[in-house]
Amino acid sequence: MYMKNTIISASYFMISIIYISYEGMASPLVALILKSLIIPVLMLLFILNLRPSENRSHQMVLMALIFSWLGDILLGVPESSANLFVPGLISFLLAHVMYLTVFFRTPGENKIIPKRVYLLIPVLLYGTGLLLLLFNSLGDMKLPVCVYTMVILTMVCSAISRYGKVNSISWALVFTGAVLFLFSDSEIAINKFYRHFAGAQVTIMSTYVLAQYLIVKGYIREFKART
Repeated sequence: MYMKNTIISASYFMISIIYISYEGMASPLVALILKSLIIPVLMLLFILNLRPSENRSHQMVLMALIFSWLGDILLGVPESSANLFVPGLISFLLAHVMYLTVFFRTPGENKIIPKRVYLLIPVLLYGTGLLLLLFNSLGDMKLPVCVYTMVILTMVCSAISRYGKVNSISWALVFTGAVLFLFSDSEIAINKFYRHFAGAQVTIMSTYVLAQYLIVKGYIREFKART
């Protein structure tokens, strides 16, 4: 199983690197195909290590990956062909809802909420600062972006809440993945609504790919000592 995990993980990052490297140079169709292959490889890694049919939380993590895959496809379609930003946003919103539900459902005593709720303040300050930066540029997207921001901040908080409930490696991997997911989505929002910046797609996809991998590996590590 260790060798299979290594091969699948290497394939995941190889496809991701090819996509990130050639997205701007490849035809839109080729870029979309490459992008649509990334998350299914991660799904394979997840399914081979855990049996989703036997556990409700496993099923929800798999659903989070499916919604993420759908979001990748929707956001991968060139805006000149169709503006699918809102449907893509909804897909990722549902992915975050799946993740946060699973993380909050983790059995055990919650050592963060309400005992150390102050540890969540940096997350809330980050979200507030991001919304203040973007707010005047959002136009009709103010409400959707505000809702989405609150959901992903809650997802990060739910990852933090696993502290003390799972082994330290599982917690660190999932927490780091959640933060990187937040950064990736922040980069998307800044690039789309506030100001375009050089290398946006590279940083957005790099943080996103690593975020999803760490979340899945961390979740698997909760149930398996070595993956």
